[in-house]
Amino acid sequence: MNKGLSIVLLSTSLLLTGCQSAYYGAMEKVGYHKRDIMVDRVEDAKESQQEAQEQFSSALEEMQALLNHDGGDLEGAYNKAKDEYESARDAADDVTNRIDKVEDVAEALFDEWQTEISEISKASLRRSSESKLKQTRRSYTQLLKSMRRAESKMPPVLTAMKDNMLYLKHNLNAQAIGAIKGEFTSLQTDISGLIKEMNKSIDESTKFIASLEGK
Repeated sequence: MNKGLSIVLLSTSLLLTGCQSAYYGAMEKVGYHKRDIMVDRVEDAKESQQEAQEQFSSALEEMQALLNHDGGDLEGAYNKAKDEYESARDAADDVTNRIDKVEDVAEALFDEWQTEISEISKASLRRSSESKLKQTRRSYTQLLKSMRRAESKMPPVLTAMKDNMLYLKHNLNAQAIGAIKGEFTSLQTDISGLIKEMNKSIDESTKFIASLEGK
């Protein structure tokens, strides 16, 4: 069995147990350190935000198509918009889950780093490592704030989408569609703001990964 497959199987097995400390320890034994896991998880969080951007944009497009509906299969158009809303909701959950995982490994990495600094006997090396730790912590704190700020923009958008979907479900006719058209501009603005914040977070993720990898 190759190393890559071994890591995947070990990762899956240990994650199912829910014991993160055992997971990190076991992964280190196969040469996969917390720093490596951190890079992978930040990359995963970055990708989940990119996917969420696309999904929220798709949901907005389908809702716009529904509002502009001029006859034909109104229920079909509603179902498409509803499906896109549900996919956006799932994408938002994935973003939160990925950010939580970044936080978990960051705490483990920084705790280990701090402990190991105290084991360095040479003062110059110890000071250098302490400086690097402080710098990485600052970069991480900025990254996490950016991620959480973007994440916080999703629930209000999802709430507005849900309200519209439920209203239309109970009143699926041209009059009901006309009634929510006034809210669409606000929804467009909110999603535009969400995408802007996610772009900032994605940029921060790219910078942080580069700093961890020494690029």
